[in-house]
Amino acid sequence: MPPKQHFDIPLHDIKPIVEVQEYSFYYFLGAVGIAIILACGVVYLLYFWYKKRAAFNVRKYHAKLLHTLDLKDTKNSAYAISSYGFTFKDDSPRHVEMFKNLNERLQSYKYKKSVEVFDSETIAYIELYKGMIDV
Repeated sequence: MPPKQHFDIPLHDIKPIVEVQEYSFYYFLGAVGIAIILACGVVYLLYFWYKKRAAFNVRKYHAKLLHTLDLKDTKNSAYAISSYGFTFKDDSPRHVEMFKNLNERLQSYKYKKSVEVFDSETIAYIELYKGMIDV
C-alpha cells in the first residue's frame, strides 16, 4: 500500500493579489486629445488658405481686363486703360512715368463724340504698359 498524500501543504512563495495601476486608458485619452487638437489646427490652416486663395484680387482682375481689351473700340478702350491702368501706376517709378505718358496719349481719344482708331505708336505704348504689369 502506497503512502497517503497530503494536499494541504502550506505554500510560502505565492503572494496575495495586488491591484496594478493601469494608465493605458489615460495615455489613450491623451493621444486622442492631441490628435483632435492637431486635426483642428490643420482644418484651421486649410480654411484660411482656401479663404485667402478664393479672395478677390483687384490687381489680377484689372490685369485680366487690360489684356482682354478690344482696341478697335477706341473710345471705351481709352477710358478702360486709364481706369484699370491706374491700379498699377504706383508699382515703380518707371510705371508712374509710363502711365503718365500713356494717359497723355489717350487724352486725344477721350471726351469726343467720335474718335479715330489708335495709331501704331499709341498701340505700342499700350502693349508696353500691359507687358510691364506684374500681378
